[in-house]
Amino acid sequence: MTEVAVSVPCFDLGKCTYCEECSHFCRYHAIAAIPPKTLLFFPELCHSCGGCAILCPHDAVSEGPRVLGEIDRARTGDMEFYQGRLNVGEPMATPIIRKLKSCASGDGTIIFDSPPGTSCPVIETIRGTDFCILVTEPTPFGLHDLKLAIRVTRKLGVPFGVVINRDGIGDGRVDEYCQKEGIPIMMRIPDSREIAMLYSNGIPFVSRIKGYREGFRRLLRDIKEMIGGEQ
Repeated sequence: MTEVAVSVPCFDLGKCTYCEECSHFCRYHAIAAIPPKTLLFFPELCHSCGGCAILCPHDAVSEGPRVLGEIDRARTGDMEFYQGRLNVGEPMATPIIRKLKSCASGDGTIIFDSPPGTSCPVIETIRGTDFCILVTEPTPFGLHDLKLAIRVTRKLGVPFGVVINRDGIGDGRVDEYCQKEGIPIMMRIPDSREIAMLYSNGIPFVSRIKGYREGFRRLLRDIKEMIGGEQ
């Protein structure tokens, strides 16, 4: 287990004149200096930019660590697994994600599992990767969120393809959109009670349902072809 910490300001009230320079600078409103003798700091809003420590005219601000969470590591067979855990109540996951990505090393295939949506944790997860698999469902809601994710991925300049999960539950609008936009649908996973029962019991369905292990291997080969990697 490795703790993940960020730097936050520490205030020396013996030197502070409550001049409000730091609070005026902080765009996230993490600091409130109220003359003549009140200074409030909200650490959960601080983005660790260090600006307040740099500009303080009285050298009343230093920096200290604040633990946001931890990185856990495990191994199964020849596969390493890292998990980022954000402390309860912490709003910022991106420092955890950056630290987790820095743990990845070696020449093998590295998979980052992102939360859904298009928020900051998603952007930080996708940033700098070789390829992004966008998983969607063939429903109006799925198509709506897929379009947003595609806009983000294109903005980041990361090549991508689509995997349709629970295929068969909705309509054909995801297929129509992908065809119109020239987006490859790389795999389909059907809406299956058997699959749902397996993963609800923590059992990978590739180990029980014939054909899926090779299907995911084919998906990996297709991705390598698209990014110009080795077969």
